[in-house]
Amino acid sequence: MSLALARKYRPRNFATVAVQNHVANTLKGAIARGRVAHGYLLCGPRGTGKTTLARVLAMALNCERRGDPALAGEPCGQCGSCQKIWSGSASLDVVEIDAASNRGVDDARDLRERAMYAPSGEDRYKVYIVDEAHMLTREAWNALLKVLEEPPPRVVFVFATTEPQKIAQAAAPVLSRLQRFDLKRIGPSEIRERLAAVLSEEEVRFEPEALGMIARAADGGLRDALSLTDQVLSIGASAEVTAERVREALGLVPDEEFLALLDLVAERRAADVFPAVQRLADNGVDFVLVLAGLGDLLRAQLALALGGELPDLSERLRAALSERKGRVAGGDLLRMLHALLELEPMYRRSGQPQLLLETLLVRFALMDRTVELEEVLKGFGGGGHDDPPPRRVAHEPRVASAHALPPSPPPAVAAASSAHAIPAPPMPQVAIPQVAIPRTATQQVAEAAAAAQLAPPRSAPAEAPGAPPSVEQVQKRWNRVVEAIQSRGRGMLAQAVQRMQPLSVDGNGVLTVAYEVTDDTFAQAVDGARHDVVQAMQEVLRGVTGLRVQAAGAAASAQGAAGTSARPTKRLTAHDVQKQRTSHLAAKDPLLEAAVQALDLELMD
Repeated sequence: MSLALARKYRPRNFATVAVQNHVANTLKGAIARGRVAHGYLLCGPRGTGKTTLARVLAMALNCERRGDPALAGEPCGQCGSCQKIWSGSASLDVVEIDAASNRGVDDARDLRERAMYAPSGEDRYKVYIVDEAHMLTREAWNALLKVLEEPPPRVVFVFATTEPQKIAQAAAPVLSRLQRFDLKRIGPSEIRERLAAVLSEEEVRFEPEALGMIARAADGGLRDALSLTDQVLSIGASAEVTAERVREALGLVPDEEFLALLDLVAERRAADVFPAVQRLADNGVDFVLVLAGLGDLLRAQLALALGGELPDLSERLRAALSERKGRVAGGDLLRMLHALLELEPMYRRSGQPQLLLETLLVRFALMDRTVELEEVLKGFGGGGHDDPPPRRVAHEPRVASAHALPPSPPPAVAAASSAHAIPAPPMPQVAIPQVAIPRTATQQVAEAAAAAQLAPPRSAPAEAPGAPPSVEQVQKRWNRVVEAIQSRGRGMLAQAVQRMQPLSVDGNGVLTVAYEVTDDTFAQAVDGARHDVVQAMQEVLRGVTGLRVQAAGAAASAQGAAGTSARPTKRLTAHDVQKQRTSHLAAKDPLLEAAVQALDLELMD
């Protein structure tokens, strides 16, 4: 059997361990100065060199030439001890344990008893390498606490793990007994360099683009990269590494497919999304890879749009993205990436990944239909302090022609209308022929705001000054009183007032309302906010000066039943509260009210 590249090219000394110089130099200096600790904890992602560093440490401690000044703490790699440890053969002084299958307290006790035996020679060390250390149980760690704190002479424990947080949760005291080293993730450039060196040693032809694809698929693990290279070399009769073979071996999606999806989004061709995704499904691609590749492409396009450095990409893909620069705005690219990140957790456990991808791409293609709040404010003329004053005259003719607003009445007519309380008859709408011009959502909001400002004020029906209204008039307009209170953002008070029944109005304008005995809580709320209720009534009813709240008797109940029908109990829901908040904010700001009416907005937070 051929030896795997990950095993054949495992580093033999600290100097050849990729990227992890901060760990390698520390261990090498400790060996050269005779300051080797009794326990180490190596943490890091998979394939970054944890087990390799542990083996090199064991080789250096048991090397036959240890102490040679020329080595400076490095193992020679040539003696019999180094060869045996490097190959993973059985050794009396180096023991490797898989904690995933030896995780119990009995296994920990056996390890503790074996550590009591001295090494095979006076100048040798006994090294225990425990891989996947986070799999040990809490009881197993407790059994090892004493031997880790005070181990026998010339005994070294090396624990390797990918999840150190689990060790901290299960056995926090262990961390204070070990020296911890965090290994770095290996970058794509370092992986490409190591792959190029390995393939050159193997006399295998390769393409730089293919090595870049393998490096990205390895996701920071050098062992993964070497294993993927072995997989690519198994395809075809000739031993070479090309981009086409990498795509075939790893099932990667071609870059042209991602560029086609980007073109669909940039050209707003939402209808073409479904056949494009179906073509990917017919080719049997993994939609998880499609989502990851699309995210990398959008990230690269965003970096290019912002004028930054492009990530690690092939020259062909770099040139293609440069040609598409400016076709999608940077803000839209940022929103696309945000939507993609929100979808990813749901995507991995969904039973319909194709549908999720299609809806996501359609959402991207319709990104121009959305409206930013900044654009809405600019459309209203409410920009920053440095913006020039808004020019509303330029919009008035277009708004008037679009909505066919009636002309404003002369001052004399308006005064007469206000004096005699006679509402002006509606003017007939005149259709003005014009060319239909597509309008964006921002323009629609601006037109609605201008229409609201141009519309003549609606005069409320006036009551005879000084004369209190009759109880029948109060009963007919009681719902308007409730709406007036609700428009001020007092939703709970409006609900309480709605439960009250108007009974009578005395000559001084004091209104008496009755409540059922079961509505005593609502009556207390109305009585506590008497001033606010009276103000709301005076907006709707002229002549009301005060309010009196009393419990409903037999006569009052009969009078209330004759005037109004019984109302069913209405509970206040979260939707009602949200609607009340929206109405309250809209009442304070006419521009926001126009936006709510034009776009049918709903307050979310």
